[in-house]
Amino acid sequence: MTGFSRRSMLVATGSAALAGCERITTSPTVRKVLTLGEKATLSGQRFLTDRNALAPEFAPVDISPRFRVNGNFLPRSPDFAAHLAKGFADWRLEVSGLVRRPLRLTLAELKAGPQRTQITRHDCVEGWSAIAEWTGTPLASILKMAGISDKTQYLVFHCADDFSGMPFYESIDLVDAFHPQTILAHTMNRQPLPVAHGAPVRLRVERALGYKQAKYVMRIEAVASLAGIYGGKGGYWEDHSGYQWFAGI
Repeated sequence: MTGFSRRSMLVATGSAALAGCERITTSPTVRKVLTLGEKATLSGQRFLTDRNALAPEFAPVDISPRFRVNGNFLPRSPDFAAHLAKGFADWRLEVSGLVRRPLRLTLAELKAGPQRTQITRHDCVEGWSAIAEWTGTPLASILKMAGISDKTQYLVFHCADDFSGMPFYESIDLVDAFHPQTILAHTMNRQPLPVAHGAPVRLRVERALGYKQAKYVMRIEAVASLAGIYGGKGGYWEDHSGYQWFAGI
């Protein structure tokens, strides 16, 4: 791997712009600038990056000895606590919205379907990175099973955790959704996904920054527009902290 790749340049730029967002985005002026710049950043990053290209994959020897926990460590909802107590035996992944065949898949059903294992680097907007091995179900196979409508433009991931009572959610477009490295991971470093890292399943979008990797995924909703979904900007951090919706690297 080269010492200064296009990927690392974009990560460094994003980290410099967004690190410490709780501090930076308290300014209404900065929030406005970040929002106004979103379309330019999106078009610029799409120009610089081939979104169909694979993210770098690594060897087992490269796996980080420590992988920080980002976001919440444990959802506070009683429903999640009940699922956790039963080893997620009663948990179901719901796929709804603009689909022909709504789904409610058990963890066992997800594991019985097509699987992909990949060793990739997680790049956090706070400036740190870590490498881990992930195994999970390709999102594309779930979408094909559900039969998404031609009207679908985005997928919204509704999660079990929250921040100060505000539900966590994220969204991606269909380019990222059908990317071969986009999976719902249930296994991390050959062990069941730890709760702190998003059990029972978390989203892995390997061409995106860490805040797009939604944990504790409960429901996937196919939609034509992000308008009207919570704050309308496509994700919890986008709604509340000025993060840009497109986080491609």
